[in-house]
Amino acid sequence: MTTLDALARPGGGFAMVAMDQRESLRHMFDLAGRGRPDDRVLIDFKAAVADALAPHASAFLADRVYGFDHVRSAVPASTGLILAVDALEQHDGGPVEDTELDEAALDNIPEQVVALKLLVIWRRDGRREARIRLSKRFITAARDRGLLSVLEPVVRAASGESDFDTDTAIREAAQELSALQPDLYKAQVPLGGRGTEDEQRDASAALNECMAVPWVVLSQGVERERFAPAVRAACQAGASGFLAGRALWSDVVGVPDVPTALREHSVPRLGELASVVDQHAFSWREH
Repeated sequence: MTTLDALARPGGGFAMVAMDQRESLRHMFDLAGRGRPDDRVLIDFKAAVADALAPHASAFLADRVYGFDHVRSAVPASTGLILAVDALEQHDGGPVEDTELDEAALDNIPEQVVALKLLVIWRRDGRREARIRLSKRFITAARDRGLLSVLEPVVRAASGESDFDTDTAIREAAQELSALQPDLYKAQVPLGGRGTEDEQRDASAALNECMAVPWVVLSQGVERERFAPAVRAACQAGASGFLAGRALWSDVVGVPDVPTALREHSVPRLGELASVVDQHAFSWREH
């Protein structure tokens, strides 16, 4: 039986790299002044990130659309491979608006994959119950295939919701969706990584109270230099680590020599974050 040890460091914490971005990665190249890249540019970037970071990560998250075969070959046996099985509803240059299960991905899962990941856009709208059913279907689909499930809810305001508070919504989503018992829950960083360390720890403790399963934080929306302190505070309050992309490699997008920049900047960042996890994270076995 596959357990979360397949994604974890020896101490039971998680230092995982996310490289499943699709159209959002293309937009990042545009923002970096490199124009709208073709698919080959995205594939080459993902391959370079996998080559540089996968050997140092406890797990590596990839999509099946851009360069999966190269990414898979770059992920060593000691690093768990997670496959994104979310079909994204996303306008050009905009955020993901909604998701569904990628049935084609579910029908053709490579043998090396040990876990599946689903992004869910959580809103207090008319589709709330449908997203709960989607999350249940995903968890069941992973379990039926002998794979781990990583659920990633990202909260958004519903249309006309003028009093929306992100942190309240993050906690509400965690209480609702972690109760479905995914193997691992991927949460947004409380307070967006802002505030003092005590404030971060208190906000993370409040989120931990809502969790029914082991959880990690993602890095989207957090300033790169604030992510390590946010991970430390979350781990001290009950989190088991991180599954992050932008905090590790966003400033490498569009540079002339990507492999060198990854070695000089991203690899040390991952090492620093892994040390935070080893020192402060709750082992998933403690949950």
